[in-house]
Amino acid sequence: MKSVSVESELDWVLVLAPFRKDADYIAALLREQKVAVKAAKADEDLISHLALSPGIIAITHEALNPEVVLRIAAHLAQQPDWSEVPIIILLERAAPIARIRSQLERAWPGSRLLFHTRPITPMELVNAIQSNLLVRLRQRQVRDSIERERELRLELNHRVKNILASVSSIFQMTKRRAASVEELATDFTGRLQALSNVHSAVFDAGGEQVSLAAVVSLTVSPYNSGGASRIEVGGPDVAVGREAGTTIALCLHELITNAIKYGALSHPDGKVELTWAIAEAGIPEFSLSWVEMGGPIVHEPTRQGYGTRYVRSALGSLLGSPPDISFAPTGFRCLASGALSRIEPKVE
Repeated sequence: MKSVSVESELDWVLVLAPFRKDADYIAALLREQKVAVKAAKADEDLISHLALSPGIIAITHEALNPEVVLRIAAHLAQQPDWSEVPIIILLERAAPIARIRSQLERAWPGSRLLFHTRPITPMELVNAIQSNLLVRLRQRQVRDSIERERELRLELNHRVKNILASVSSIFQMTKRRAASVEELATDFTGRLQALSNVHSAVFDAGGEQVSLAAVVSLTVSPYNSGGASRIEVGGPDVAVGREAGTTIALCLHELITNAIKYGALSHPDGKVELTWAIAEAGIPEFSLSWVEMGGPIVHEPTRQGYGTRYVRSALGSLLGSPPDISFAPTGFRCLASGALSRIEPKVE
C-alpha cells in the first residue's frame, strides 16, 4: 500500500498506550511509513493532543480508563456532522471484546470503532491506520464539496437578487420615458438584451472578471452585421470587473440607441468610432471615447433624455467623474475617463 506523507492533507494519528514502550513502538512503526503521529502517555497530555484534532485515535486496552473515555467522548461530541473519527482499539486476546464494544459504542457515538487483538503484525496495524486515513480524506472531501455547494447557492442567490434589482430599475426608468406600450416593450427588451450579453460574457469567462473587448463586441455586433462596420471599435484588451462590464455595456446600449434614433446611425453614411485606451504615466488611467460622424447635423436637445442621463450618471459613478458629453454639430461625442483601478476586478 502507498505510504501516507506527513506533508499530505491526510490527518495524523494520536496514540494512547501507557504501558511499557507500546506508544514509542507504534509511533516509530508509523513514522517509518511516513505517517504523522503523536504519542500521549500521561492523562494530562490528552486534552492538549485532542485539541489538535487528530484524524485517528489508536488506543490500547490499558488506556481505557473512565477518565480517558470521558475526555474522548467530549472530543467526539464536538465533531461536525461530516466527521466520523476512526478509533483503533488494541485489545488483549483474552479481553471481553463484545462487552467493551457495547460500552464504547454507548460512550463514543459518532466514532468509527475498529477492534484488533494483540499481538498484531506491523503490516496489519499499518494497513489499518492507512486505510482509515484515506477514510478521513474522503470525509474531508465530502465536507469541502458540501461547503462549496453552500457557497455556490449563496453566490447564486446574491447574483439573482442583483439581476432582479437591475431589471426592476431598468423597467422603472424605461417606463417613465415611454410614450407608448410598443416603445416601452422595444426599449425595455433592448436594455435587457444588453444586460444579458454582459452576463453571458462573464459566465463564459468563468469568474468575476471579463474582457472589455468581449463586452464591447457582444454589445455592438448586432449593429455591424452584413459585413458593414457602422461602429468601428479599437482598444487594448483589458480585464474589468463584472459590475464595471455591466455598466459599460448598458451605457453603450444607450449610446447606440440614441445614435440609431437621432444620431449618426440614423443616416446611411453615418459611423461611430468607439475607442478606449490606458495611459500609464503616473496612476494608470482608463479612457473611453464615443464619437459620431457622417450623420445629420446635431442640435443640442432642450431636454435631457433618459439615455443621456443614465450614461452621465452611470459612467460618472463608475469612473469617479462625469463624462464630457457634447452635442457638436458634426456629431455627438461622449468622452469618459478615470483611474483604471475603478474598473479592474476586485482582488479578494
